[in-house]
Amino acid sequence: MSLYRIMLVDDEEEVRKAMIRNMDWEKLGFRVVGDAENGQDALEKLEQLEPDVVMTDIRMPYMDGLTLTAEIRKKYPSIKILIFSGFDDFEYAQQAIKLNVTEYILKPVNSRELADILNKIRLNLDEEIEQRRNINRLQESYLGSLPILRELFLNDLVRSTTDVDSVVPKLSEYGIDILDARKWLTAVIHVEQMEQSETQVLSQHQELIPISVRGLVEDYLKPYCRCAIFNTMEGITVIAAVDEDNSQTGLMNLLNEICRESKRQLEITITAGVGHKCHRLQEISRSYQDAVDALGYRAIVGKGKAIYINDVEPVSRGKLQLDAKGEERLTAAVKFGPRETIEKVIQSLAGHMNDVKVHTRQYQVYMMSIVNCLIKLMQQYDLNMDEMFGAQDHYTDILKGIYRREDFADWLLPIACRMNDALDQERDKTTKKVILEAKEYIKEHYSDPELSVEMLCRHLHMSPAYFSTMFKKETGQTYINYLTEIRLTKAVELLNNTDDKTYVIAQKVGYQEQNYFSYVFKKRYGVSPTKYRGT
Repeated sequence: MSLYRIMLVDDEEEVRKAMIRNMDWEKLGFRVVGDAENGQDALEKLEQLEPDVVMTDIRMPYMDGLTLTAEIRKKYPSIKILIFSGFDDFEYAQQAIKLNVTEYILKPVNSRELADILNKIRLNLDEEIEQRRNINRLQESYLGSLPILRELFLNDLVRSTTDVDSVVPKLSEYGIDILDARKWLTAVIHVEQMEQSETQVLSQHQELIPISVRGLVEDYLKPYCRCAIFNTMEGITVIAAVDEDNSQTGLMNLLNEICRESKRQLEITITAGVGHKCHRLQEISRSYQDAVDALGYRAIVGKGKAIYINDVEPVSRGKLQLDAKGEERLTAAVKFGPRETIEKVIQSLAGHMNDVKVHTRQYQVYMMSIVNCLIKLMQQYDLNMDEMFGAQDHYTDILKGIYRREDFADWLLPIACRMNDALDQERDKTTKKVILEAKEYIKEHYSDPELSVEMLCRHLHMSPAYFSTMFKKETGQTYINYLTEIRLTKAVELLNNTDDKTYVIAQKVGYQEQNYFSYVFKKRYGVSPTKYRGT
């Protein structure tokens, strides 16, 4: 186990040095990563030092140990805190307990006592980490979550939001036996609204109806075919594998039987929508959408039966349409990349044209829809269309790109990649613009003692955590360090060019306490504000 990081906070430098010097920290399982003179100083260093444990005195200037503890609990609730106090005061101890302090230690404490306390904390930290890493516990948790994970995966599968390459491994992992079939069909079973009746068995227990219907579906379908049965927003959904032991016609007959038996046994009317077959499991989302569409015809053809999409919509040799999910996948790939993902999505969308036999004009309309999706993205982010389509292909001549569907993916990929590069550059510009706006806001409001990262982020409409990361990455400084630098630079200017008293200058640059201002100033410049003015 690696050493835990510990930080010492005490206003007496000799106490801190003696503590660092007298303890065998590594033997105890710790490494001192830093120290601080007071609570305010500690709070400013916490983000950079990232300690696992903070040891702090309770009585310190500018910010005492209890206030520091309260602030740590807000931002870093997992940090262990030890408070040293020279006062056997019940009120102090009571406040410490409320703040979930790990140890409240009365001074004086000798090295052996402190070592015992640190050993106890180390064992506690070891236990926490061991629990999180415990393989058996994780496996038990995973097995307990398996039904939920299975349902989520199947929902993603029928909505085409799962990674194509992960379909087969996930089916095996979740024990879903529908692989290696000749074809697949999707059915969506909808429970019809029923009248409240005293004689109806489940009328007074509406919450049990979906469970009873799903149980009926499982009892009838599982002996007949390999299938996955799960819940979606549209109803109880079935992915059925059709192979040598069953047939599409047999499945339709069985679904009709289930609808009849639901009415007879449960007194519940259900309707099943059945989609077109598909020969690749990765394309099951189309069959699912067809099944949902089939349900839409129940007001016309009647409820309480299985409705096959082929029976209610004109038979064609396939559909070719860029749906909302396809647009989302293409848009996300172009916006976030990388190139491999962009290429995979474009190849997938272009590959749909090989799965259907339609008129040439339909191929062109489909390709135009894909191009139009990119044009909308260009307009949304104000990208230069001439640059995106390239010098040789003006965007008004895009018909050239959709003339041959065999070359469509190769023609489209460079355009999508240029867009991705442009959007990356735009994000960099946006980040720099936000940082610039943040700096301007700090310069305008540095004199406000209440100025905080939360206040700044409310102005920027950003989360403090994301802003802090972005600010540090772009400037190389934490927000607190940058604000302190601005305040002290202004303080130096006032000391050099005005006769204002030190306490007045402190207030003008955002420090309510003159003593803390002097402390921060001396820490930065090596002398107090008064001596600085005198030099």
